[in-house]
Amino acid sequence: MGTLTVTAKGQVTLRKDLLEHLGVHPGDKISIEKLPGGRVEVKAARPTGKISDAFGFLKGKTKGRSLSIEEMNEIIADGWAGKR
Repeated sequence: MGTLTVTAKGQVTLRKDLLEHLGVHPGDKISIEKLPGGRVEVKAARPTGKISDAFGFLKGKTKGRSLSIEEMNEIIADGWAGKR
């Protein structure tokens, strides 16, 4: 376990190895929970959703043509990442 430095603005930067351990990437969210004794718990905030959120994902994105599996996967991944 290492230590982090708090900046004059009250910010802390997590090191790359910690971000990799959490499995987060640029643009992802991190959740922080306050615990007793001045401790905090840091977790990757995973998207939550319902299956019905997937209905209509491709509507308006096909421009009248068939999409490849790769194009569909990219659109779906963007949707799950909140880039809808």
